[in-house]
Amino acid sequence: MPRSRTAPSLVAPLLASLWLACAATMAHAEPMADVHTLAQKEQQPLLDTLRDLVSIESGSKDVEGLNQIAERVAGQLKQLGGTVEILQPTDIYRLDDTPDKIGPAVHAVFKGTGSKKIMLIAHMDTVYLKGMLKDQPFRIDGDKAYGLGIADDKQGVALILHTVALLQKLNFKDYGTLTVLTNGDEEISSPGWRSTITKFASDQDVVFSFEGGGTDGTLRLATSGIGSAYLTVTGKSSHAGARPEGGINALYELSHQVLQMKDLSKPEQGLKLNWTVSKAGSNRNVIPADATAQADARALKVSDFDELEKALQDKIKNRLLPDSKVELKFEVRRPPLEANDASRRVAAYGKTIYQELGMPLKVDEKATGGGTDAAFAALKTRGAVVEGMGLSGFGAHSNDAEYVQLNSIVPRLYLATRMIMDLSAGKLK
Repeated sequence: MPRSRTAPSLVAPLLASLWLACAATMAHAEPMADVHTLAQKEQQPLLDTLRDLVSIESGSKDVEGLNQIAERVAGQLKQLGGTVEILQPTDIYRLDDTPDKIGPAVHAVFKGTGSKKIMLIAHMDTVYLKGMLKDQPFRIDGDKAYGLGIADDKQGVALILHTVALLQKLNFKDYGTLTVLTNGDEEISSPGWRSTITKFASDQDVVFSFEGGGTDGTLRLATSGIGSAYLTVTGKSSHAGARPEGGINALYELSHQVLQMKDLSKPEQGLKLNWTVSKAGSNRNVIPADATAQADARALKVSDFDELEKALQDKIKNRLLPDSKVELKFEVRRPPLEANDASRRVAAYGKTIYQELGMPLKVDEKATGGGTDAAFAALKTRGAVVEGMGLSGFGAHSNDAEYVQLNSIVPRLYLATRMIMDLSAGKLK
C-alpha cells in the first residue's frame, strides 16, 4: 500500500504549534528567577518577624497582649507603605462564651495601578494562657521553628507581611487594591470581627486565608461549619417525697426534648447534631425547676444550619409537660466554607506555580475539620476564597509541640507572591 503523506501546507502550522507548546512547557519548568531569588532572601527576615510575633503573648482574652501585637503588625505594614488603622470592635456577635472585651484588628490597604482587588487574612490571637511563654520561647531546632501559636497563626501574619515586602522589592503594583486584615479573636469564633471580614471580603476578586497548610501544604476550598444549640427548660420545684405532684419536673421535659431531637442529623449530607452536655436539679429530694442541655452541630452548607434551626424551634413546640417553659437558642459559631468554581480555578493555577518549583500542591475540595475565618469571607463575596495559604506545620493548640517547617517558607512566599502578580495581570480569568 502507498504510504500516506502529510500535506506540505499543514506541516508548518503543525510544527509551529508543537514549538509553542514546548516553549510554554519550558516557561513553566523554571520559577521566575527574580521572584524566587527574593523569596530566598526573604526567609531570614520572615523568621525574625516570626520570632518577634511569637514573643508577644496574645491569647484571645489577653486584650493587653493583643493590643501589643496589633501595634507591632500595624507598624510593619505602615513601613511597607500601606494605609493602616488599628480597629476596635463595634459590632459584636455575642456567643455563649464571648468575653466582655474583644481584641483589635489591623486593617491595611495598598493601592495599585490595576483593577483587581485581593485580600489577605490571618489572625493574631492564640489559645495559650498568659505566662506560658517563659517556659516555651521561640526556638529553631533542625528544620523546624517552634513556639506558642507559631503554626496557628503567627506564621500566617508573618507570611502576609513578607509577601507584601517581597512585592514592594519587586516594585509590583499592578493590583487595584491589596487589603490586609488580621484579627484578634479567631480562636473564640471571631465574635468581634466576623461581620467586618464578611464586609471587607464582599467586593474582592480573591481572598487568601493564611491558616497553615498542614504537614503537606494542602490548600483547602471547603471546611465544615460549627454550630451550637442551647436548650433551657423551666419547671417548678417541689418536695420530691411529700408533694411531687406540686412540681413541674424540668428534667423530664428536658429528656423528652433531647430524645425527640436525636434524629435530626443527616450524615449523608454532612449535617450532624449531637447533644453533649446536660444539667438538671440541685438536690436529690427536690423536683428540679431548671434543666439545660447543649448540642454540637456540624454542616457543610450554610442553608443546612438554617434548616436545622427551624427544625429545632418546631420541635420544642411539642412538650411533654404543657406547663413547662422551653427555650432554644442556636448559634452559628462558624459557617461552612463551600468550594465554588472561582476558588477551584485559583487553586488549580496555584498548582501550576508549584510545578515551577518542581513540587506538587494538593487541593482539597472536601470539607475537613471546621473553624476558619475564610468561611466568613466567603459569605457574600463574588470571588474566590482559598484557605491554607500558610506554612506547613503541626501541633496547633498543643504544649511544646507546635512548629512550622522551615523548608516551606520559600515555596509559600513564592506561591503567594506569584498568585497576586498573575491574578493582577489577568493571567487567570
